[in-house]
Amino acid sequence: MKVILIEDVNKLGSIGDTVQVKEGYARNFLFPKNLAKPATSSNLKIIEDIKKKKIAALAKEKRLAEELKEKLSLISCTIPVEAGDDDKLFGSVTTQDIARAFEEEGFSIDKRKIVIKEPISKLGVYHVSVKLHPEVSGEAKVWVVKK
Repeated sequence: MKVILIEDVNKLGSIGDTVQVKEGYARNFLFPKNLAKPATSSNLKIIEDIKKKKIAALAKEKRLAEELKEKLSLISCTIPVEAGDDDKLFGSVTTQDIARAFEEEGFSIDKRKIVIKEPISKLGVYHVSVKLHPEVSGEAKVWVVKK
């Protein structure tokens, strides 16, 4: 049976793809979960509209990520920490600390999107990467200073 995918289906295809599947798989799994529709000309037109809207939404999301990247490159956040005499930290600065510092600056960034190249265990200026979108990543400056 030929079906048109409405959503991305793992190991089968992405939105708008016309794929050949067994009738039971389509009837019992794909159709009830609204993952696919039968391959008819009217359904094909509907899927094309859905595909265009999704592409437009992804483009908008990427544009917003680009704007956020520009804003992030202009700011720097300061993280005051306890440190010893030789500028070595008691512990280290984590992505959660950096996310909290960005929040104080007015940027809400998930800690899982922040990438630290090496552990921050000394005072100084560090450049951290922020994964804003699958195709866009920005860089921000983090100052680690003594309390």
